Amino acid sequence: MTAGYKDIATPTRTREIIEKYGFHLKKSLGQNFLTDINILHNIIDVAELTKEKAVIEVGPGIGALTEQLARAAGKVMALEIDQRLLPILEETLAPYDNITVVHGDVLKLDVPALIKEHLEGYESVSVVANLPYYVTTPILMGLLESGIKLDKIVVMIQKEVAERIAAKPGTKDYGSLSVAAQFYAEARVEMIVPASVFVPRPNVDSAVIKLAIRKEPVVAVKDEALFFRVVKASFAQRRKTLQNNLVTNLFGKDRKELATQALERAGIEPNRRGETLSLQEFATLANTIYDFMNENR
Repeated sequence: MTAGYKDIATPTRTREIIEKYGFHLKKSLGQNFLTDINILHNIIDVAELTKEKAVIEVGPGIGALTEQLARAAGKVMALEIDQRLLPILEETLAPYDNITVVHGDVLKLDVPALIKEHLEGYESVSVVANLPYYVTTPILMGLLESGIKLDKIVVMIQKEVAERIAAKPGTKDYGSLSVAAQFYAEARVEMIVPASVFVPRPNVDSAVIKLAIRKEPVVAVKDEALFFRVVKASFAQRRKTLQNNLVTNLFGKDRKELATQALERAGIEPNRRGETLSLQEFATLANTIYDFMNENR
């Protein structure tokens, strides 16, 4: 702990800060502040930070996680959408000279340009954050699809979403989000976080998930956009067979024969369901469909 300063992540200190500034939490921004210092220490451990590494935090709130990141990493860039929090962060993070707070929406900011401006010269850049539930998927997929060279993403999100991201084929949680995330990263749920350690208390439990970014996607695909269209179509109606989903949501009913032939050539039974296919099988199927589409133009 920095001399003379109490950790932000305690119920008492959190309440003091909120009351001092008359801050009203906005449900629309998914504001829930973590008040358990041990969980923050665990997140730091999972992120494997050193003073040679930089970190991006999305949604610092009142700075509870931010100060722990500043103690562990060389530089922290915190992106905060809520202007009302800027003066609070200025005070709570005053003891740390390795934090830059940027006001803006991560979905609209030019993150590569900000990295170049504030985090240049570090060994690696990771994203570590307690993400608002309502924008978890757009933020995660936006970061994964952006091509930004990240080392890892360690985020606290809704438990149910974390389980879907890390799910394996053949399980009820496995779906298009699992395939999309695992295409870019190795995903693992690291810990479950009870709702009781937040102010205000959310309705559901959270989980910390680690996405270790792959240097290359785990499977080779000829057309990335088509691969994701095939995945999305395959899960469109979970109870339908793969063939029916592809006919309805990709090929069109007048080209049913093409769906049958593509599955046959890919060596995949048409009566299987999307949730039973591995990433490699989705890649084989998407590449076969790519070839078929070019042959049958």
